[in-house]
Amino acid sequence: MVVGAVLVGLLVLVLAGCGCVVWAERGGPRWARAVAAVTLGAGELLRGAARRRRRRERRDPQFLGGGGDGGGGGDS
Repeated sequence: MVVGAVLVGLLVLVLAGCGCVVWAERGGPRWARAVAAVTLGAGELLRGAARRRRRRERRDPQFLGGGGDGGGGGDS
């Protein structure tokens, strides 16, 4: 129940941030531009983290349990 409330709260924050980005593009008030800047900055941080994670998974296939030889046994 608490997890659901946290997820709903997070969804509301994300939607409000997206609304502020649109409003700021149309010349909204200063506080909307500040919220838009924070929202866009958080998006950039998340995008960079996802890129680093993908790069690490490609470099180290055993990361997150995806390694091993797959049981193929193709030594012949």
